[in-house]
Amino acid sequence: DPHGRFSIDPQFGIIRTKKQLDHETQSVVMLTVQSQLGNSPVYSSTQVNISVIDVNDNSPVFLIKSDKVTISHTQPPGTAVYIAHAEDKDSGLNGAIKYSIISKQSNAFSIDPNLGVVNLTRTVFVDEQQEYALYIAAEDCGSPPLTSLMILDSLAVKIVILDINDNSPSFTSSSLSYVMEDAEVGFLVHRIIAKDPDEGRNGQVTYHILSGNENKTFVLDKITGLLTTAELLDHEIQDRYSLTVMALDDGSPPLSTMQVLTIIVLDVNDETPIFPKQLYETVVCENQDPGAFVIKVEAVDRDSGPNSLLQYEILPGAGYEKFRMNSDSGEIVTTASLDRETQEVFTIKGNSCRDLGSPSRSSTAQLYITVLDENDHDPLFAKTQYQISVREDLEEGSAILDLSASDEDDGLNGEVTYSLIDNTFGAFAIDSVTGSIVTTKALDRETKSQYTFRAVASDCSTHLPRSTTVSVVVHIDDVNDNDPVFLQNPIRVFVPAETPVNETVATVRTKDVDVGPNGAVVFCLMTVETVFQIDAKTGDIILQESLHSKDFSTQLLVMASDQGVPPRTATAMVII
Repeated sequence: DPHGRFSIDPQFGIIRTKKQLDHETQSVVMLTVQSQLGNSPVYSSTQVNISVIDVNDNSPVFLIKSDKVTISHTQPPGTAVYIAHAEDKDSGLNGAIKYSIISKQSNAFSIDPNLGVVNLTRTVFVDEQQEYALYIAAEDCGSPPLTSLMILDSLAVKIVILDINDNSPSFTSSSLSYVMEDAEVGFLVHRIIAKDPDEGRNGQVTYHILSGNENKTFVLDKITGLLTTAELLDHEIQDRYSLTVMALDDGSPPLSTMQVLTIIVLDVNDETPIFPKQLYETVVCENQDPGAFVIKVEAVDRDSGPNSLLQYEILPGAGYEKFRMNSDSGEIVTTASLDRETQEVFTIKGNSCRDLGSPSRSSTAQLYITVLDENDHDPLFAKTQYQISVREDLEEGSAILDLSASDEDDGLNGEVTYSLIDNTFGAFAIDSVTGSIVTTKALDRETKSQYTFRAVASDCSTHLPRSTTVSVVVHIDDVNDNDPVFLQNPIRVFVPAETPVNETVATVRTKDVDVGPNGAVVFCLMTVETVFQIDAKTGDIILQESLHSKDFSTQLLVMASDQGVPPRTATAMVII
């Protein structure tokens, strides 16, 4: 008993405790007790074994008050993640310890009450909860039991879920974006966002363009995911871009996800409608009913949507009222029947086209319309009737009259040819091109003094030609080409001797088929005669002196002369 915990009654041998015993310090005391009888030098001894029976006077104690453990979130349910250990100096049931979790943030853990082994009850995810705080209590099996149920006496265990790079980034931003084509360089087009539930570097995402940006149209900030323009856009050149974008985490090995980002370039009304030609030329037939198709003009606007929808109109100007334009299609039709002879050409200077953008843009083009001829006019002679006088001594082939007819039509429809109808007795012909009428034989007024026939002016239309006739009267003027002819030659006259003076004894008769002065005959005596005289106009032979003998006889030579230039003459013998 080196610590003096016991005493012994020297007389009665009763062993008593002198100090508080502690089972936990010494559970068994082996005392050597010596006995002596009187003052005898002989001793005897014995060993007294004292078992100190345990009393539950010690609570379980954790040797450490807090601990931290890291586990992978890939561990399956049932995995032991921690072993709690407490000590109880008592023994037996008083020192037997049971464990429990007195405070926890999740039902993800359980503890074996006997072993203190903390197990996973389910899979834990780092993106769900990165760490857990468990408070573990220890309780002995004494009666009454002692425990460490107080938080201060419990074991605080922090369980940290260690992330493994097992999640690829996931895009949360839209795969479709819109940008106006007039956006300036550096304009923010889109923010690409991808989430990675992993932690740390495993969850750090960078962004990269893999394809679709070969012309370096866009710039992508790999850290922020901000996509901006690097050059000016043009909807008319390219109205959409398809960028293959990759979100890449910084794990080892890295995981990635790709997305096709479609960028729609929205149209701005920056294109003016353009006519393919500044001058359109077309033809339209005259005399068509209103509404006849003329032409369809179409402009091109490289914008899209309302900015490319076009409206057409004819601006006010000379002749525009004769035409109407469909505002949607650009088709032009007539509003009235056209007459080429009134106006052959229309120049519409204001064919306007405007788009429906805001503000609207417009352009104009000219239209040159030629009205095609229809054979709707007859050839017209300059006169309603032609009368002409010609000398009968014209040579064959002489032109006597130039006819002229005009036709307001155009081309073959207005080209005129000439011909003669009715019988001209072979005396005349007409040049089909010039309209000149010529003689085809020698004329003889005495045979025929007047010709009446019709001339025809015909156009050269290949389809239903038109024609007009005109009356031509040709008077044959006399030429002194015939001599006077005595109706009787010689002329025998018997004159009684008693015939008184100034008595007409005979009359000579002539015929001159010419007319006018050419046929007017005067008479004279070619011989010197005093007895007889002839009346120059009537041809009467008049007795000027009395006859003195019954046997009187004489011969008178009478000359008949017309009054043509030069005059023509004839003579006859009058026997008295």
